[in-house]
Amino acid sequence: MSENKSTPIDAFLLVLVLALASLGLMMLLSASTFTAEQRFGDQYYFFQPQVRHMILGLIAMLTLSRIPYQLWNRLAYPVLFGAMGLLLLVFVPGLGHSANSATRWIRILGFTFQPSELAKLAVVIFMAYSLSRKGEKNGSLVYGFVPHIFIVGAVTALILAGRDLGTAGCVAVIAVAMMFVAGSRIWHMLVLGAASLPMLYYLIISHEFRVRRIMAFLDPWADPERSGYHIIHSFYAFATGGLWGQGPGGSMQKLFFMPEAHTDFIFSVVAEETGFIGVAVIAALFLILVIRGVAIARSAPDFCGVYMALGCTMIVGLPAFFNMCVVTALVPTKGLPLPFFSYGGTNLLVCFAAMGLLMNISGQGRREQPQTAKASRSALREAVGRLKAGRPAAKAAA
Repeated sequence: MSENKSTPIDAFLLVLVLALASLGLMMLLSASTFTAEQRFGDQYYFFQPQVRHMILGLIAMLTLSRIPYQLWNRLAYPVLFGAMGLLLLVFVPGLGHSANSATRWIRILGFTFQPSELAKLAVVIFMAYSLSRKGEKNGSLVYGFVPHIFIVGAVTALILAGRDLGTAGCVAVIAVAMMFVAGSRIWHMLVLGAASLPMLYYLIISHEFRVRRIMAFLDPWADPERSGYHIIHSFYAFATGGLWGQGPGGSMQKLFFMPEAHTDFIFSVVAEETGFIGVAVIAALFLILVIRGVAIARSAPDFCGVYMALGCTMIVGLPAFFNMCVVTALVPTKGLPLPFFSYGGTNLLVCFAAMGLLMNISGQGRREQPQTAKASRSALREAVGRLKAGRPAAKAAA
């Protein structure tokens, strides 16, 4: 395959991303204005940096959409170890920045970024390269499963050291999903899941705030002024929004009650201002993006493209799903942002970068001859078949 030919832009995916980013920017402005004015005396305190990051993100997305994704195979290890190095720098005095009892950020030269967000993309790039290179060995416990789990475990351990259980869980789920599609055996994963339960239990009970979140999930009204506060007012926001919502800027919860209205609970503000219709539209846009990402994975020109497309899709789709579940109390409260909506420059840049990689895979898949692209589709079909048959991994493309 020639990597020098220009790849056609995926206009459908581009429109989806621009629609989500535009809606997210408008909702961030609405959700953050009051808080920014009260805390910092500037109603655009959160909005202006988000606009700058959105512009940088668009540039990164369009740039990565033109760079052949195969190039990242050569950079897989430097990218991975670079991300792990940044995760370690979080704990260096003078560089690491803490907020809400968590140390997750690096502040240097006036800029603040979150290495754990970069680690998600680094893990996707590395796993796509490694899984495609090992081929049938992905079904082996010694040569396929254990080495990948070791790498993913090291990254998640560094993220957990910064008290970020949500992002660590996201990285683990994305990596395991990629491994499953690549041919890892189900019983290996079941054993891993069972072995992980005691560690998960310890991570929860060792921090009082996590226990409170579990209790609030089970009964938020038992402690309405503390642990149940967020989710109760999220309920109020959804109830007040009704079918059509209170209109742009009409949310009351963001003014006096919702402490994280511009970050983790921005979807509650969306519900109050746009109602069920707005919530359904935004959820549908995310769902369509995920469906499009899976379709791109199915038509990728090689197995590396299959795995990378799947991982990039999950970088956006998985946090979106869990954020929506959190604000509706379907899962315990966890600090996962809503992609393209929640305030946070690093998350926004990573989401745009992931979509840029996905666009490049899409362009190459449509440029390839049908008989070449057809071979890579078998990876996802093989994964579905193994749910019942337990067959070994598909052979890597020659």
